[in-house]
Order: sequence, then C-alpha cells, then structure tokens
Amino acid sequence: MRLFKTIDISASALTAHRLWLDVMADNLANVNTTRTPEGGPYRRKMVIFESRERVFPPKFEFHFPPEPKKIPDFTGEGVRVKEIVEDPSPPRLVYDPHHPDANKDGYVAYPNVNVVREMVDMIAASRAYEANLMTINVTRSMFMNALNIMRG
Repeated sequence: MRLFKTIDISASALTAHRLWLDVMADNLANVNTTRTPEGGPYRRKMVIFESRERVFPPKFEFHFPPEPKKIPDFTGEGVRVKEIVEDPSPPRLVYDPHHPDANKDGYVAYPNVNVVREMVDMIAASRAYEANLMTINVTRSMFMNALNIMRG
C-alpha cells in the first residue's frame, strides 16, 4: 500500500489541468491572430488526456525491444496529457476588405477559436483543478487525524 498514492494521482491531475488552462490561455490570446510563422491564421489547440497506468519494471528476461508489463487491476494511476493537437475546423471568414490580410474577395481568415467554447472549457478545467486540490486537502486532513489518534 502506498501512503501517498491519492496525492500522487491528484497531483497528476493538477499538472494536466494546469497545462489545459495554459493551452486555453494561448487560444484566447491568439483569437485575432491572422498571421503565424507557418502561414495563415492561428489554429486552435486542443489537449488530449490519457490515463496513466502502472507499469511494472520489466522482468530479467531478454526481449528486444523490451515490453513493459501492464497490470489490468491497477489501471488508473492518474492522468497525463497525451498530446496537444490542432483543431481541424476551418478558419472564420470575416468580410473586411481594408484589412492587410484580406483575400481578393475582401474576406479575412481569422482563427477557429470560439471565445464562448474556450470560456466553458476554462470553467470545466478550473472546477476539475479545484476538485483535485480538495482531494489533496482531504487526504492530508485524514493523515493528520490518523496521527492524532496514534498519539493517544
């Protein structure tokens, strides 16, 4: 039994949700960016989460390439960010013939960032962050109460 397993799991969620908030802040900061180094408007970034699973250290058998053994009973050791991907949806086209990035028809391609969707995701990430922080605080409180009971 690992004493701090609950705290480890919640800490992984805090790290993952903080990164999600960072990505959303980047999306909101670039909501009107029409030029990027890659060319074209900024593309919305999305975070893909995956479950962290316990992996036993490999046995002393020789396998090439080595394959770590996963234990199905102990899945769910927290969460981690698998990757950050670009949203494939098309950019918003806004008619503004005086904009320097307007095409020959007068339309400007703006990023595919929807401010309302980003705010909803931000609230969800914030609530998940608070819930994991509360889990750590409750766990710490339980440890302190257990120590007080042992003191007598």
